[in-house]
Amino acid sequence: MGVMLFKWCLPAIMTAVHPFYMSVTEIRYNAPRKSLEISCRIFSDDLENVLKKESKQPLDIIHPKNRPAADSLVAQYIRRHLFLTADGKPVSLKYLGYEISEDATWCYLECTPMAPFRKLDIKNDILYAEHATQSHMVHAIVNGRRQSTKLDNPSSNATFSF
Repeated sequence: MGVMLFKWCLPAIMTAVHPFYMSVTEIRYNAPRKSLEISCRIFSDDLENVLKKESKQPLDIIHPKNRPAADSLVAQYIRRHLFLTADGKPVSLKYLGYEISEDATWCYLECTPMAPFRKLDIKNDILYAEHATQSHMVHAIVNGRRQSTKLDNPSSNATFSF
């Protein structure tokens, strides 16, 4: 009876710990620096699990034994799942690093120099292969004007006009 009770309660316990799959990506144009600054907030456990699965290596992104190797895995993953074009031209993103804050991993990227633009297209399918219910909030801030959209798996494309 105890085992049956545990099996019955386990989904409720798992849901209480991590009830949804949501990441947040903020893209900000810094006109004085002529740079595009990107931050992605991803649940650390989800990111770590996908990196372990893809690399087939043990990994602890919160306390990595080899920080440069962990950074490399994160950078490669983000580059395969986040794409930007400005006025139809691909944006070359430079990975700057990541930091842990509570249950999230903040990944930072930038493109510099970056000329002003009028249209920004985004493709973001981070964790889509892992979670059928994965969603992304995407915020774009250009010249003090903020636009936002929500992408729900499988929808991964958004366009912002400024």
